[in-house]
Amino acid sequence: MSRPSSPVSPRLPAEDDAFSELHDPRMKWGVRRARWQAAFRDGFQRGVGVPLEEALYRCWAQGKAGGRWIERRGLPRRSIEARLAEALVVHVDPRELIRDLNAKGVGGKRPSSSAFLWEGDWDLSRGDLRRGSRYRFISDIDEHRGDLTQTERFRQYRSRLESGHPWSSYQQGILLDTEEKILAYLRTYLGFLDDMAVRGFDVELGKDDLGVAVTREGRLLKVNRGLHRLAMAQRLGLASIPVVVRAVHRQWWERVVGDCRGEEALTRVAEALGSCAPETEPGMLDPGDELGPIEWPRPRYASSEDRRRSPGRL
Repeated sequence: MSRPSSPVSPRLPAEDDAFSELHDPRMKWGVRRARWQAAFRDGFQRGVGVPLEEALYRCWAQGKAGGRWIERRGLPRRSIEARLAEALVVHVDPRELIRDLNAKGVGGKRPSSSAFLWEGDWDLSRGDLRRGSRYRFISDIDEHRGDLTQTERFRQYRSRLESGHPWSSYQQGILLDTEEKILAYLRTYLGFLDDMAVRGFDVELGKDDLGVAVTREGRLLKVNRGLHRLAMAQRLGLASIPVVVRAVHRQWWERVVGDCRGEEALTRVAEALGSCAPETEPGMLDPGDELGPIEWPRPRYASSEDRRRSPGRL
């Protein structure tokens, strides 16, 4: 899927590069192993998975034998994404995108990430992102930017350090085995927040798009990754951010598409996605109690005109 490029430069490096100063050589074998595993998965997907999915998609789109069975199995997500592309991008107010899929309310079972059609009651089990760990983390470092040792995350990482089990990430190659590294790690996230306040939401800075799924009622729930960047946009009160539809509820699909297949079905989906807005209400199967709204801080970000006048200022 193509991504719109940011008109603002220079900018902060992408997430992996931003943590480069914290890379620890003792993590290199774990990092290599994680990269080899990812490369193997990607290679297998390109060589075997994608061709198979394309064959299944064409069978369904052309109305061949077995097409209805393929639709019942959920349709191959990557094939749908390749055709709908930018039509899957919806712009939303981040402070309205407050509900995510919390599978605890449906026994912990999540729908298949390879399918575009999800069925079941997954959309009735919702979490509240306003009270999630990412928003608390971003708010905490913003409020204690003058002394990050006062943050909850610093205390957690220091406790692990003192117990002899410092926090580490093989995906990022990071080992936080000193207080200075912990503070540098927190300052990096604070830098992301401040950069977004000046430049707006840059889709190229993160490794993954902000994924959402469409519920049976045609509302948007947050799924998969990008929760730190969403929390930053919420904290700053950005007017709009792009999210990408990764899946839709089968009931919504059947209501929108009817008996159509192939290009006509996808055209109907593309048109209907334009009216989808974030789900803001709790679900019938939520695993936790509804705690009500929070008080958002005053919006804090540069306008488009400000960014044009001063593109290089952080």
